[in-house]
Amino acid sequence: MEIVEFGLLSPERRAELEGDEADPFDAAGDTLLYRRKERHVAVRDGHGRLVASTGLVLVEAEVTGERFPVVGLGGVIVAAAHRGRGLAREVVGAALARAAELGPAFALLFCHDDRAGLYRKLGFADVEAEVRVRQADRYALMRDRTMWHALRPGASWPPGELAIHSLPF
Repeated sequence: MEIVEFGLLSPERRAELEGDEADPFDAAGDTLLYRRKERHVAVRDGHGRLVASTGLVLVEAEVTGERFPVVGLGGVIVAAAHRGRGLAREVVGAALARAAELGPAFALLFCHDDRAGLYRKLGFADVEAEVRVRQADRYALMRDRTMWHALRPGASWPPGELAIHSLPF
């Protein structure tokens, strides 16, 4: 297994990861529009196939009137045949190392409640306040859990409502 980095996730690479799963992200019924990630960190097996991936995007956040950049992580996926082997931990860890090189003090992600335990084990904490994300014509309430991770020593998430000035990731 090797860690690789690349830009946009092509339809072929996406198909490689999703296989024949109809809804690998459990997104059925979600009405929010999501942003494509410009960068990806992935795990490739010994045959050159992608088996795990997550995307990275730089976005602007705002808490109590203060705007600051964050690295958004999204689209974490492990191919069904490779789950249960620690690959999500590996790919998210590699993505966080890359995110730390990009400059912002924080990484953010959105996840379903049943996946929050994994991210807590990786050092993420809950954003306790209401979160709104940009949509085409308005800001909408984020119903999924929002979690943050410090990318710099001593960085602490500020209290207050959070606005993401981008489509969610």
